[in-house]
Amino acid sequence: MNPEQLRALLAEVAAGTKTIEDAFTSLRDLPYEDLGFARLDHHRTLRTGVPEVIFGQGKTPSQVVAIVERFVARSGRAFATRIEPDAIALVREKFPDAKVHETARILTVGDFPPPEDGPFIAIASAGTSDMPVAEEAAVTVEILGTRAVRLYDVGVAGLHRVLDRLDVLRQAEAIIAVAGMEGALPTVVGGLVGCPVIAVPTSVGYGANFGGISALLTMLNSCVPGVAVVNIDNGFGAGVLAHMIAKRCK
Repeated sequence: MNPEQLRALLAEVAAGTKTIEDAFTSLRDLPYEDLGFARLDHHRTLRTGVPEVIFGQGKTPSQVVAIVERFVARSGRAFATRIEPDAIALVREKFPDAKVHETARILTVGDFPPPEDGPFIAIASAGTSDMPVAEEAAVTVEILGTRAVRLYDVGVAGLHRVLDRLDVLRQAEAIIAVAGMEGALPTVVGGLVGCPVIAVPTSVGYGANFGGISALLTMLNSCVPGVAVVNIDNGFGAGVLAHMIAKRCK
Protein backbone atom coordinates (compact mmCIF):
# COMPACT_ATOMS: atom_id res chain seq x y z
CA MET A 1 0.00 0.00 0.00
CA ASN A 2 1.46 3.35 -1.03
CA PRO A 3 0.75 6.69 0.73
CA GLU A 4 -1.99 7.65 -1.75
CA GLN A 5 -3.82 4.37 -1.20
CA LEU A 6 -3.59 4.75 2.58
CA ARG A 7 -5.00 8.29 2.43
CA ALA A 8 -7.84 7.08 0.20
CA LEU A 9 -8.64 4.28 2.64
CA LEU A 10 -8.75 6.67 5.60
CA ALA A 11 -10.93 9.07 3.61
CA GLU A 12 -13.40 6.25 2.92
CA VAL A 13 -13.57 5.44 6.63
CA ALA A 14 -14.07 9.12 7.48
CA ALA A 15 -16.82 9.40 4.86
CA GLY A 16 -18.55 6.27 6.14
CA THR A 17 -18.25 4.41 2.84
CA LYS A 18 -15.94 1.80 4.39
CA THR A 19 -16.34 0.22 7.81
CA ILE A 20 -13.60 0.15 10.42
CA GLU A 21 -13.57 -3.65 10.15
CA ASP A 22 -13.02 -3.48 6.38
CA ALA A 23 -10.21 -0.98 6.89
CA PHE A 24 -8.66 -3.19 9.56
CA THR A 25 -8.69 -6.11 7.11
CA SER A 26 -6.92 -3.96 4.53
CA LEU A 27 -4.29 -2.83 7.04
CA ARG A 28 -3.77 -6.14 8.82
CA ASP A 29 -0.82 -7.20 6.68
CA LEU A 30 0.54 -3.68 6.21
CA PRO A 31 3.85 -4.19 8.09
CA TYR A 32 4.73 -7.44 6.32
CA GLU A 33 3.22 -10.52 4.73
CA ASP A 34 4.64 -13.98 5.44
CA LEU A 35 4.79 -16.29 2.41
CA GLY A 36 6.82 -18.92 4.22
CA PHE A 37 9.90 -18.49 2.01
CA ALA A 38 9.74 -14.68 2.09
CA ARG A 39 8.37 -11.91 4.29
CA LEU A 40 7.22 -9.02 2.16
CA ASP A 41 7.65 -5.54 3.59
CA HIS A 42 4.51 -3.69 2.49
CA HIS A 43 5.29 -0.84 4.89
CA ARG A 44 8.60 0.19 3.34
CA THR A 45 7.17 2.80 0.97
CA LEU A 46 5.44 4.58 3.84
CA ARG A 47 8.62 4.55 5.95
CA THR A 48 11.23 5.41 3.34
CA GLY A 49 9.51 6.53 0.14
CA VAL A 50 11.18 3.62 -1.67
CA PRO A 51 9.19 0.42 -2.26
CA GLU A 52 10.33 -3.05 -1.28
CA VAL A 53 12.28 -4.38 -4.26
CA ILE A 54 12.54 -8.04 -5.23
CA PHE A 55 16.13 -9.25 -5.60
CA GLY A 56 15.71 -11.94 -8.25
CA GLN A 57 19.16 -13.52 -8.11
CA GLY A 58 19.08 -16.85 -6.30
CA LYS A 59 15.28 -17.08 -6.22
CA THR A 60 13.42 -19.69 -8.25
CA PRO A 61 11.08 -18.43 -10.99
CA SER A 62 8.07 -19.64 -9.01
CA GLN A 63 9.23 -17.74 -5.94
CA VAL A 64 9.68 -14.56 -7.97
CA VAL A 65 6.20 -14.91 -9.48
CA ALA A 66 4.60 -15.52 -6.09
CA ILE A 67 6.24 -12.40 -4.65
CA VAL A 68 5.31 -10.29 -7.69
CA GLU A 69 1.70 -11.43 -7.43
CA ARG A 70 1.43 -10.36 -3.80
CA PHE A 71 2.98 -6.95 -4.37
CA VAL A 72 0.69 -6.32 -7.34
CA ALA A 73 -2.32 -7.44 -5.29
CA ARG A 74 -1.44 -5.04 -2.47
CA SER A 75 -0.05 -1.98 -4.27
CA GLY A 76 -0.79 -2.52 -7.95
CA ARG A 77 2.87 -2.78 -8.91
CA ALA A 78 6.13 -4.66 -8.39
CA PHE A 79 9.81 -3.92 -8.97
CA ALA A 80 12.44 -6.68 -9.36
CA THR A 81 16.20 -6.50 -9.93
CA ARG A 82 18.72 -9.09 -11.14
CA ILE A 83 15.89 -10.92 -12.83
CA GLU A 84 16.72 -14.11 -14.73
CA PRO A 85 15.23 -15.07 -18.14
CA ASP A 86 13.25 -18.03 -16.73
CA ALA A 87 11.67 -15.81 -14.11
CA ILE A 88 10.88 -13.15 -16.72
CA ALA A 89 9.07 -15.69 -18.87
CA LEU A 90 6.99 -16.96 -15.94
CA VAL A 91 6.10 -13.45 -14.75
CA ARG A 92 4.98 -12.52 -18.26
CA GLU A 93 2.63 -15.51 -18.34
CA LYS A 94 0.81 -13.94 -15.37
CA PHE A 95 1.41 -10.30 -16.29
CA PRO A 96 1.78 -9.87 -20.07
CA ASP A 97 2.29 -6.11 -19.66
CA ALA A 98 5.37 -6.55 -17.45
CA LYS A 99 8.15 -4.23 -18.59
CA VAL A 100 11.67 -5.63 -18.86
CA HIS A 101 14.85 -3.53 -19.00
CA GLU A 102 17.15 -6.15 -20.42
CA THR A 103 20.53 -4.47 -19.96
CA ALA A 104 19.66 -3.41 -16.41
CA ARG A 105 18.15 -6.86 -15.63
CA ILE A 106 15.15 -5.11 -14.08
CA LEU A 107 11.47 -6.02 -14.39
CA THR A 108 8.47 -3.95 -13.34
CA VAL A 109 4.76 -4.68 -13.24
CA GLY A 110 2.17 -1.94 -12.94
CA ASP A 111 2.30 1.81 -13.20
CA PHE A 112 5.40 3.69 -12.10
CA PRO A 113 5.03 7.42 -12.81
CA PRO A 114 7.54 8.86 -15.31
CA PRO A 115 10.45 10.87 -13.91
CA GLU A 116 9.61 14.45 -12.98
CA ASP A 117 11.24 17.44 -14.65
CA GLY A 118 13.80 19.27 -12.58
CA PRO A 119 16.85 17.94 -10.72
CA PHE A 120 18.60 15.05 -12.42
CA ILE A 121 21.22 12.41 -11.71
CA ALA A 122 24.09 11.90 -14.13
CA ILE A 123 25.19 8.31 -14.60
CA ALA A 124 28.70 8.06 -16.03
CA SER A 125 30.21 4.72 -16.96
CA ALA A 126 33.87 4.21 -17.74
CA GLY A 127 33.32 1.62 -20.48
CA THR A 128 30.63 -0.14 -22.47
CA SER A 129 31.29 -3.29 -20.42
CA ASP A 130 30.12 -1.40 -17.33
CA MET A 131 26.71 -0.67 -18.87
CA PRO A 132 24.70 -3.42 -17.11
CA VAL A 133 25.58 -1.93 -13.72
CA ALA A 134 25.20 1.65 -14.96
CA GLU A 135 21.79 0.83 -16.43
CA GLU A 136 20.70 -0.82 -13.21
CA ALA A 137 21.47 2.49 -11.49
CA ALA A 138 19.86 4.64 -14.19
CA VAL A 139 16.65 2.61 -14.47
CA THR A 140 16.34 2.50 -10.67
CA VAL A 141 16.61 6.30 -10.53
CA GLU A 142 13.91 6.64 -13.19
CA ILE A 143 11.51 4.10 -11.68
CA LEU A 144 11.71 5.97 -8.38
CA GLY A 145 10.69 9.18 -10.17
CA THR A 146 13.95 11.09 -10.74
CA ARG A 147 15.40 12.04 -14.10
CA ALA A 148 18.57 10.24 -15.20
CA VAL A 149 21.06 11.47 -17.80
CA ARG A 150 23.36 8.80 -19.19
CA LEU A 151 27.00 9.45 -20.10
CA TYR A 152 28.46 6.13 -21.17
CA ASP A 153 31.96 5.12 -22.24
CA VAL A 154 33.65 8.19 -20.76
CA GLY A 155 36.51 6.43 -18.99
CA VAL A 156 39.85 8.00 -18.12
CA ALA A 157 41.72 6.01 -20.78
CA GLY A 158 40.50 8.82 -23.07
CA LEU A 159 40.24 11.75 -20.67
CA HIS A 160 38.81 14.08 -23.31
CA ARG A 161 35.61 11.97 -23.36
CA VAL A 162 34.64 12.93 -19.83
CA LEU A 163 35.92 16.50 -20.14
CA ASP A 164 33.62 16.99 -23.13
CA ARG A 165 30.61 16.33 -20.85
CA LEU A 166 31.51 18.62 -17.98
CA ASP A 167 28.57 20.89 -18.80
CA VAL A 168 26.16 18.05 -17.94
CA LEU A 169 28.13 16.75 -14.97
CA ARG A 170 28.22 20.19 -13.33
CA GLN A 171 24.43 20.58 -13.56
CA ALA A 172 23.64 17.26 -11.88
CA GLU A 173 22.44 17.04 -8.27
CA ALA A 174 24.57 13.92 -7.87
CA ILE A 175 26.70 11.74 -10.12
CA ILE A 176 26.89 7.96 -10.19
CA ALA A 177 30.32 7.02 -11.55
CA VAL A 178 30.56 3.37 -12.59
CA ALA A 179 33.92 1.79 -13.40
CA GLY A 180 35.78 -1.50 -13.38
CA MET A 181 39.45 -2.09 -14.23
CA GLU A 182 41.44 0.33 -12.01
CA GLY A 183 38.33 2.29 -11.00
CA ALA A 184 39.75 5.79 -11.48
CA LEU A 185 36.69 7.52 -12.99
CA PRO A 186 35.02 8.64 -9.71
CA THR A 187 38.23 10.30 -8.48
CA VAL A 188 38.65 12.21 -11.73
CA VAL A 189 34.99 13.28 -11.80
CA GLY A 190 35.02 14.15 -8.10
CA GLY A 191 37.85 16.62 -8.67
CA LEU A 192 35.86 18.47 -11.34
CA VAL A 193 32.38 18.92 -9.85
CA GLY A 194 30.72 20.33 -6.76
CA CYS A 195 28.07 17.69 -6.14
CA PRO A 196 28.15 14.29 -4.41
CA VAL A 197 29.74 11.49 -6.41
CA ILE A 198 28.57 7.94 -5.78
CA ALA A 199 31.24 5.51 -6.91
CA VAL A 200 30.23 2.05 -8.12
CA PRO A 201 33.04 -0.47 -8.68
CA THR A 202 32.24 -3.21 -11.17
CA SER A 203 33.63 -6.70 -11.55
CA VAL A 204 34.79 -5.87 -15.09
CA GLY A 205 38.53 -6.29 -15.57
CA TYR A 206 41.45 -8.62 -16.14
CA GLY A 207 42.71 -11.13 -13.58
CA ALA A 208 44.45 -8.67 -11.24
CA ASN A 209 41.13 -6.83 -10.94
CA PHE A 210 40.07 -9.66 -8.59
CA GLY A 211 36.42 -9.47 -9.55
CA GLY A 212 36.14 -5.75 -8.79
CA ILE A 213 38.17 -5.64 -5.58
CA SER A 214 40.92 -3.52 -7.14
CA ALA A 215 38.35 -0.98 -8.37
CA LEU A 216 36.65 -1.01 -4.95
CA LEU A 217 39.94 -0.31 -3.14
CA THR A 218 40.84 2.48 -5.57
CA MET A 219 37.50 4.18 -4.94
CA LEU A 220 37.70 3.71 -1.15
CA ASN A 221 41.20 5.24 -1.20
CA SER A 222 40.23 8.20 -3.36
CA CYS A 223 41.95 11.44 -2.30
CA VAL A 224 38.97 13.50 -3.48
CA PRO A 225 36.42 14.52 -0.81
CA GLY A 226 32.75 14.11 -1.62
CA VAL A 227 33.09 10.61 -3.10
CA ALA A 228 31.09 7.82 -1.45
CA VAL A 229 31.38 4.17 -2.46
CA VAL A 230 28.82 1.37 -2.71
CA ASN A 231 29.56 -2.33 -3.07
CA ILE A 232 30.82 -4.07 -6.21
CA ASP A 233 28.21 -4.09 -9.02
CA ASN A 234 25.61 -2.44 -6.75
CA GLY A 235 23.97 -0.17 -9.31
CA PHE A 236 20.63 -0.50 -7.54
CA GLY A 237 22.00 0.78 -4.22
CA ALA A 238 23.68 3.70 -5.97
CA GLY A 239 20.44 4.54 -7.77
CA VAL A 240 18.40 4.61 -4.57
CA LEU A 241 20.96 6.81 -2.80
CA ALA A 242 21.14 9.24 -5.72
CA HIS A 243 17.34 9.44 -5.90
CA MET A 244 17.20 10.28 -2.19
CA ILE A 245 19.72 13.11 -2.73
CA ALA A 246 17.78 14.50 -5.69
CA LYS A 247 14.47 14.21 -3.84
CA ARG A 248 15.78 16.63 -1.21
CA CYS A 249 16.50 19.16 -3.95
CA LYS A 250 12.97 19.21 -5.39
